[in-house]
Amino acid sequence: MTSKLAGAISDGAFKVMLGAALAVSPTFGSLFGVPAWLMVVTGSAVLISGTVEIVYGPRRSMAACVRLMFLYDIGWTVATAVALGVAWLGSTAGGEIWAGYQAVASLAFTVLLLRAPASAAPASPPATPVQPSTPDATAGEHAP
Repeated sequence: MTSKLAGAISDGAFKVMLGAALAVSPTFGSLFGVPAWLMVVTGSAVLISGTVEIVYGPRRSMAACVRLMFLYDIGWTVATAVALGVAWLGSTAGGEIWAGYQAVASLAFTVLLLRAPASAAPASPPATPVQPSTPDATAGEHAP
């Protein structure tokens, strides 16, 4: 398994765990100052995105997959910085900015990954077929 493939699967697994936590825990809604329904929508979108990344990431071009992860993470960083800045200024919209980005970007990531070109080679090498062994020609013969 290549390090890029392991990274894509790890990124997907992180999204699955984060999405599940956001979708089922009412604490996140109150922590971010957003309605519970928004956290359920956001968590569901992140969960779906992570699942698709785990399943389809290995089947897609690693260059496309890495590029999408990079763009998603840059957006996450910018959205987080903007949300923190808005919150620091006293607005309650910071949580909505962050949750909104997660929902929209996760769904966009999913669509783009599904539309990405398939990888030219399988993610893992195929198993080497087992050749039947031929019995030694002299094994069955008896000496006179």
